[in-house]
Amino acid sequence: MRPIYLALGFVFLGLGILGTFLPVLPTTPFLLAASFFLSKGSKRFHQWFVGTQIYKKHLESFVQSRSMTLRTKIALLSFASSMLLISFFMIQNVVVKGIIVIIMIIKYWYFITQIETIKESKKGLILGDD
Repeated sequence: MRPIYLALGFVFLGLGILGTFLPVLPTTPFLLAASFFLSKGSKRFHQWFVGTQIYKKHLESFVQSRSMTLRTKIALLSFASSMLLISFFMIQNVVVKGIIVIIMIIKYWYFITQIETIKESKKGLILGDD
């Protein structure tokens, strides 16, 4: 399983790096997935990843304080919501549509109430009062 975890870790790392350049790809969820899979695949690669600039810029504050900037929250919610809405409109089953609605409600509740919003400044990140 370790080679599979490593392969997935590097795939998600590549997608996360692409997300820093392409506004349609959210960076943070891909980097979180990369961190997870690299930690399962190899301690050495995970330690390397934690030391990279992309980790420090995009994930470190979230991992340490469970907080995100408003811009990051909006990007994540927009991407995830658009994927769920596509599924919602393509599926005919009412029960599945109801499950999708419940997932969206829980997702927004979690992001609004469980993840602190921090403000960005020119010098770095400043904790906000949500």
